[in-house]
Order: sequence, then C-alpha cells, then structure tokens
Amino acid sequence: MRFEGSSTYIATQDLMLAVNAAITLQRPLLVKGEPGTGKTMLAEQVAQSLGMPLLQWHIKSTTKAQQGLYEYDAVSRLRDSQLGDERVHDIANYIVKGVLWEAFTAEQPTVLLIDEIDKADIEFPNDLLREIDRMEFYCYETRELIRAKHKPVVLITSNNEKELPDAFLRRCFFHYIQFPDARTLQQIVDVHFPNLKDNLLRAALKTFYDIRQLPGLKKKPSTSEMLDWLKLLMAEDIAAEALHTEENQVAIPPLVGALLKNEQDITLFEKLVAMQNRNR
Repeated sequence: MRFEGSSTYIATQDLMLAVNAAITLQRPLLVKGEPGTGKTMLAEQVAQSLGMPLLQWHIKSTTKAQQGLYEYDAVSRLRDSQLGDERVHDIANYIVKGVLWEAFTAEQPTVLLIDEIDKADIEFPNDLLREIDRMEFYCYETRELIRAKHKPVVLITSNNEKELPDAFLRRCFFHYIQFPDARTLQQIVDVHFPNLKDNLLRAALKTFYDIRQLPGLKKKPSTSEMLDWLKLLMAEDIAAEALHTEENQVAIPPLVGALLKNEQDITLFEKLVAMQNRNR
C-alpha cells in the first residue's frame, strides 16, 4: 500500500512520504497545518487512492473518547423493559458502536480519520492511548474483547488549538503541511479551475500572496478561501485588471470578504493601501 497522490489532490513529496511512513510503521499520522490547507481532504484522498472505505470521526468540544469505542444506551433498555420488549434480555441490543469499533471489526482494511482532535478536552488523547497503541479495547457490558481484524490507516488532524500530550505524540508519525508556495498553489487552482484565464490567475495569485504577507493580520487567508474567491471572480466575470493598480501595487480587490474574515483585518488592509497611495 502506497499513497502516490491523486489527480484531484496535489500532495507534495514530503506529504506522500509522511503518509507512506505512517502506513509502514502502522502508526497514526498526525497532520497539522493552517486551517484550509486540505488536512481533512487528505484522508478522503488516501482512502480513495488505496481503495479503502473511509470512516470519519469529527471531534467537538463535548466529544468523549468513549464515544469512539461504544456507548451503552441504558435509557432505551429501561424503556423497553417497562414495555415488556424481549430485546431487553440481550444487552448487546443496547450497545451503540463507535467509529473505532466499526474500524476494528471491518472485514477489510479502512482509513480512519479523527478530525480536529485538539477541539476536545485535554484528556481526550490520553484516553485513546491504549486503544490506538494496541488496536483493541474491552466492552464490559458484553464481556468481549474487540480487537482489530485489520489495522486501519489512522489519520489525525489538529489545528494546534491545544498542545497534545507527549505520550500521545510518541505513538504518532507527525507531519506539518506547509502553506503552499505559488507554484504548488497554481497546481491546486489548475485542478479546480482548469479553464481559468492565465492573466486572471497571475493577478489573483499576486494579490492573494500580497495580502498574506501584510504584517499584523489576525487571520491570513487560506487555500480554501483562495479557491472560494476565484470561484466568485469567475462567477462575476471580474477582469484581471480589477485586482491591481496600474503601478501593479496592492489594491483592495473585489469580493475581499472571501479572503479577510474579520473587521480588524479589513480595516488594517484599507489603512495600508491608503498609506501606500499617499506615499506615491
């Protein structure tokens, strides 16, 4: 099993090496990077490339590790017992299987995505240490050991909102997705918009990187926001000339709300452009 990228996902050589290293080591691949750099999409492309089913566990601030294993629905069992339902005699009827249970018992190898693990409580990664390390867990209600038939390819994403425990990091192979340079970003754009005019693409890329390099931005625009912006430029049939001044300097571009997402950054950008215009 080797991941070689795909026609719809531009993966750098370093990223492909990281995925294949995690597969070889049979360890989770922990992927960090700016929001919007394709961390979640990576799992989808790995699953598609390897011909495996994809199981996804999207983490929230209220998510508990136990939910990924299983949950015992005691309320439903109590209700059924009051109604005289025969199902109450088999406790297995009230075990709600989590995504790890599904991955461990699948008849073929799967790709398991644990998305945005840093959103959960700080104890969440520690609570999964044993299960991820040994690829097994015990269900006390049914008194059975759930052991992985096939070790899943585990991808874990993080936006660096919280530090992850060292014991958890030790069990992972780590990769940080660097923000793409202009050449790589152009390849990504070509995949999504193959018919984009060259002059519009060049002007959009220059404007996009000019904005990202402005000092003091609270949130720099991401790859996904660049793609959204290009989609809007094409939909509104905006010419390349509208994205820069005659002197090819930074200007406030049309539909800037697709790139800058808070009033502080827009105000800062407007001030910098105004200062630039006064100094000409």
